[in-house]
Amino acid sequence: MNVVEQDAVVARGIGKTFASRAGAVTALESIDLTVTAGEFVSLIGPSGCGKSTLLRLIGDLDQPSTGELSVFGRSARVAREAQDYGIAFQQAGLLPWRDVTGNVELPLELHGVGKRERAARAADLLALVGLADFAGHFPHQLSGGMQQRVAIARSLAERPRLLLMDEPFGALDEMTRERMQTELVRICKESSAAVVFVTHSIPEAVFLSQRVVVMSPRPGRITAVVPVQIADERTEGLREDASFFAAVTAVREALHGSGAIPAEPTTRGVELR
Repeated sequence: MNVVEQDAVVARGIGKTFASRAGAVTALESIDLTVTAGEFVSLIGPSGCGKSTLLRLIGDLDQPSTGELSVFGRSARVAREAQDYGIAFQQAGLLPWRDVTGNVELPLELHGVGKRERAARAADLLALVGLADFAGHFPHQLSGGMQQRVAIARSLAERPRLLLMDEPFGALDEMTRERMQTELVRICKESSAAVVFVTHSIPEAVFLSQRVVVMSPRPGRITAVVPVQIADERTEGLREDASFFAAVTAVREALHGSGAIPAEPTTRGVELR
């Protein structure tokens, strides 16, 4: 008998309003989104459109004002308590008194994983993000980009079914950023984790995703969902393929159609600095 796997995320009519001194501010309005199990979906739009707010609602770091949200068929709170999430945000959030290995091991340690298994998993992840030689260093001894790579490794420690990622590669140099994109695709394929990924970069969204969700300026609404119809194997050579450029163009046109202007100028799929 075939078992139908539950969708990773289902959002229906999600809205979020914040109180401010000037009055209520609506960050999100009428968000309907389904992310299937194992799917990679990127959220893209102008600064302040509510991308990160939506990510926080999925991760049970805040609660919606309206609508219903489920993660693997249960509430976001229950899914978080069941450790279905791995989270990597813009700020690394490392513990300054723990070395690199200790930071990566932290979620495993909190959930009772044995010392030997923790050490092996941390070593594998640090090799993956290119920090094997810095395992004994402390956060203050690392650059900002290196700290963020430690945070990414930590988010993968428990092999979560859902990764929530808020511009995790934004602090990395371009070469490392592209390598991490390629590695993230491989990791997600091996783990079958679903991913909701926030970015301002059109090429990054296209390279990583099965679908790109385009959001409008505040109040954030979903104005388009662009399927990314490129090769299943996301290798470095794909960045020079005509299908990649076509997908970048499709997302850019959707952004302009929604009134959303990308924060970072792009050309031929390569970010300008």
